[in-house]
Amino acid sequence: MAQCTLKPDIDFTRTLAEAGGDSLKKCYQCATCAVACPMSPANAPYPRKEMVWASWGLKDKLTSDVDIWLCHNCGNCSDLCPRGANPADVMSAARNAVYQDLTEPKCVGKLMRNISGLPILFAIPAILWFVVWWIRSAYNDGNWFPTRADGSIVFGDIFYGDYTIDPIFIITFFGALLIICRGAYKLWQSFKPEGSIAFVGEKGCWLCHLWNVLVDEVIFATHFDDCHDGPKTGKAAPSRRVGHTVLVWAFCILAFVTAVVALGHWGGKIFPAIEVVTPLKPLNLIKIIANVGALMLVVGLIMLTIRRFTENSETHKSNYYDWYLLGIIWAIALTGIFSQVFRLAEAAGPAFLVYYLHLVFVWMLFAYLPWSKLGHFVYRTVALLYVRMYGRKA
Repeated sequence: MAQCTLKPDIDFTRTLAEAGGDSLKKCYQCATCAVACPMSPANAPYPRKEMVWASWGLKDKLTSDVDIWLCHNCGNCSDLCPRGANPADVMSAARNAVYQDLTEPKCVGKLMRNISGLPILFAIPAILWFVVWWIRSAYNDGNWFPTRADGSIVFGDIFYGDYTIDPIFIITFFGALLIICRGAYKLWQSFKPEGSIAFVGEKGCWLCHLWNVLVDEVIFATHFDDCHDGPKTGKAAPSRRVGHTVLVWAFCILAFVTAVVALGHWGGKIFPAIEVVTPLKPLNLIKIIANVGALMLVVGLIMLTIRRFTENSETHKSNYYDWYLLGIIWAIALTGIFSQVFRLAEAAGPAFLVYYLHLVFVWMLFAYLPWSKLGHFVYRTVALLYVRMYGRKA
């Protein structure tokens, strides 16, 4: 008779509980969750098996399980669970615990696990940008809030793009990109079983599969409708598709504007015809597009925030990771909008202070991306690409 030795990791179980999976011990394996999930395939149902692994602290099983990334957290399983074990929260906690441990340095992942690490995470960019502000003010005769002769405010007079903002954010962005690429590679390798892999569907070019994943899951978020059309739970469950789609498109618009301004700024040094001079005028086309993106960002944030506040706390529990990302994006949106308002109102003190906070929060978004739910966004895409490449439609 074959024997199998289990190696429980009690610390991992505690980590899951801290990450929002504190209800998993209530599970008695009735399999209601696996039946209720509209995304779960018949030949590899979830989240029943994940509940067993989580309860036993089988870290290796969960870290190599592609299914935890395919869950869209619709909450049908939690609504229908007769024991209140909240499988959706456990699946979310498992993802959080895995990607926090997936990327180096792990000390950042530990700081990201609960609110007690937030002061340190905030202090790092706050000190960085304060030092930049202090040094640059010395070049303005000690003036921390400089204005031009006509009373106008130019943030570049303190936070000069060429020598402060651009190099700092370039290093931060590509550093985070390198870290998350390493994490994605490790995740992909963890999915691979020993031996050969049998294809159970049509094998196609990985770029084609990636394009389909980006269109279905990122650009249009069609699977949120699949979740919404799942088993009737008798509880109101508004679709998250609109809020997520608006937010993603807002990010795309703002990223496009940033790229255009950067190309115009640096490319304009070589080709003056494409030069973009900042600050942009209110009626400049690029500025209008940026403001539309900012408005969409706020609308998407309002929709997602309302949904989280109105969720049934007994079956859907928003954890710290959820609120951290929402909070950072809210902070970026509000500081970005109000820094523009104060600049146009020629209120130098509030304008520079709010812009300073804006830089702090933007840096936090990019620098801590591999350990935040934005990192989860990337890892889910990797998991979806993996299963589609091997013939499984998820």
